[in-house]
Amino acid sequence: MKIRPLADKVLVQRLEAENKTAGGIVLPDSAKEKPQKGKVISVGDGKILDDGTTKALEVKKGDMVLFTSYAGTEIKIDGKEYLIMSESDIMAVIEQ
Repeated sequence: MKIRPLADKVLVQRLEAENKTAGGIVLPDSAKEKPQKGKVISVGDGKILDDGTTKALEVKKGDMVLFTSYAGTEIKIDGKEYLIMSESDIMAVIEQ
């Protein structure tokens, strides 16, 4: 199944949570925090402005991004979990 976000929406696959702390302690599933980092899978066409023009999104497919804690709506597609969020929920693009 394919999902194409509309307008300024972005489909993001959240990265896996860390299994260990920096000190080497193994974390149980209940103690893991959901990461605020993910990979952009698909983007909409852009935000529609008041004058009717469309402003292109700043993120693109394949970007690694940081987003706010409660960003987006969680969905499952073919057994995989994704988030659909507004571009404004994305705080930064991770450049490597």
